[in-house]
Amino acid sequence: MSITLTDAGPYAGAVQRRPATDAEAAALASAVRLRIIRLTYDRAMTNKEIAERLGKDPATTLHHVRKLVATGFLEAQEARAGNRGAREIPYKSTGLSWRLTKNQYAEETSEAVFEAFLGEVAEVGPAALKQFRLVARVDRAELNRRLQTLLDELATEPAHPDGERVAIYLALYPGD
Repeated sequence: MSITLTDAGPYAGAVQRRPATDAEAAALASAVRLRIIRLTYDRAMTNKEIAERLGKDPATTLHHVRKLVATGFLEAQEARAGNRGAREIPYKSTGLSWRLTKNQYAEETSEAVFEAFLGEVAEVGPAALKQFRLVARVDRAELNRRLQTLLDELATEPAHPDGERVAIYLALYPGD
């Protein structure tokens, strides 16, 4: 099962997946970089805006942004003038992370995905979550296939013009 990593991004059509390269997997093995990909999935943000949103130093954030650009997860948009006329470059997610399967870095990436989720929940607070909990005896491969199909449908549909921006984190774990 290829549990995909973060965002749907701005692409449409059938989801064609491929294994992540070593460089791509290493880039995704960071909760900060995963959060940057999520923040920029449907709107371009400058390094300064990303840093402010994450509560990080802009120099640290720029390091992560550059790594994401170098590996194809972010794309620089047209430069714009900032508040004081300075040139700012906004970045937007390419949606690449949704089209990759895990590779030998699966454990590191899984930890980063979980850490990113915890950071995002800490930011919005548990009361903002719509949570579901269920223990069931199922054919796990069939459940994985059905969930992946649903997520792929959501990823490839055009954004609903009046839709609410939501993040989905789904975890299956042994019920014993």
